[in-house]
Amino acid sequence: MFRYIDIRSYFNRVGFAFRALRSPNFRKFFYGQIVSLMGTYIQNLALGWLIYRLTNSPFLLGVIGFAGQIPSLFLTPIAGVYADRVNRRMVLIGSQTLSMVMAFTLAILYLADVIQIWQIVLVAVVNGIALAFDTPFRHAFLLEMVGDRDLLQNAIALNSTLINSARFIGPTIGGFIIAWLGEGWCFIINGFSFMAVIASLISMRIKPMNTHHHHGSILQELAEGLIYSYRNKTIRYLLLLISAIGLIGMPFQVFMPVFARDILHGDSQLLGFLTGSLGAGALMGAFYLASRKSIGSLPKIILFSSIVFVIGLLVFALSTYTALSLLMIFFTGFGMIVQFAATNTLLQHIVDEDKRGRVVALYGLSFMGITPLGSLLLGSISPTIGVQLTLAIAGLLCLSAVVLFGRKYGTIAQTVKRFENSH
Repeated sequence: MFRYIDIRSYFNRVGFAFRALRSPNFRKFFYGQIVSLMGTYIQNLALGWLIYRLTNSPFLLGVIGFAGQIPSLFLTPIAGVYADRVNRRMVLIGSQTLSMVMAFTLAILYLADVIQIWQIVLVAVVNGIALAFDTPFRHAFLLEMVGDRDLLQNAIALNSTLINSARFIGPTIGGFIIAWLGEGWCFIINGFSFMAVIASLISMRIKPMNTHHHHGSILQELAEGLIYSYRNKTIRYLLLLISAIGLIGMPFQVFMPVFARDILHGDSQLLGFLTGSLGAGALMGAFYLASRKSIGSLPKIILFSSIVFVIGLLVFALSTYTALSLLMIFFTGFGMIVQFAATNTLLQHIVDEDKRGRVVALYGLSFMGITPLGSLLLGSISPTIGVQLTLAIAGLLCLSAVVLFGRKYGTIAQTVKRFENSH
């Protein structure tokens, strides 16, 4: 009898963690994204391995990371303004279609044996343009998809679960595909995978929420969003923290091929395991957030997960043991996704609806637009002092940012408490 009750309680908790799937539109998106993101992470692994195999240059890994994300630095704030103006679903269909075309372009160039670094850089830039619009539109679109603010926190966590399920499984599959068939097949698989999410978006029937009228210019509304975000202390402190982490912490991912081959003396399969371990930690973090109901504990969760991320990054940077590196990159992934997803959740709850697109654009900018600058910076430093020391210094700088955030913890917690009491 007691065992029956325990089992039933367990399944109830599991169901609660997936409660946003009650929404038909979000359910379509969820299943479409599972396929699409799997292909994306297979391609990401293959692209990094291909570049390092062709050039043996950690610097060029940084350059490609820079090229793929630098469009976000300039375009994401503008995309945020449009995310408060135009049909979000249609823009997402367009951005996903453009990324699909780029995947097939890489496949054709590879199979024709004419692929060159400048072509990869160009494709990365075009993909970056698509991503610069996709990110703020996708985050702002979540509430429209679920149609219920009470399901928003769970939808954000499940969206993170999708990303990190793919981050966990995709690179492992990609490592084997590279070893058996070559990088080109990874690009082909990714191209076809986009069709699933495009089909899910086309099949949705949604009434846009951003139907209020705008009277200002693009620059005026952009300035309005910036001023609003700065004057709200909670939004300001959250954005400053993840901007610091995005600049000097997140670029560690572009150096994964260096750790796999030169530091841990492995091959493409070890790269897949490292990236998969990162995704596994992030996946566990996303499930943890999906099981949360109240936003009251989010400030504490953000602070704790930031500390976990920094410790994991520091130890990973200095490790020369494969088992230890796999363990530390797991904790790094856990801290990374919990911090960013919890920040996204908190921002989306406290932001005014007419400024949602602009605020989530600044959130996306903090790790998409700023991270390429960090990738280029760390990539230029690493040949001189080594990749391990470069990331160790980056970890210490991240720790300083977390300490500063901790000093503002009380202000954020009080703001969240007032918000809960008023709702």
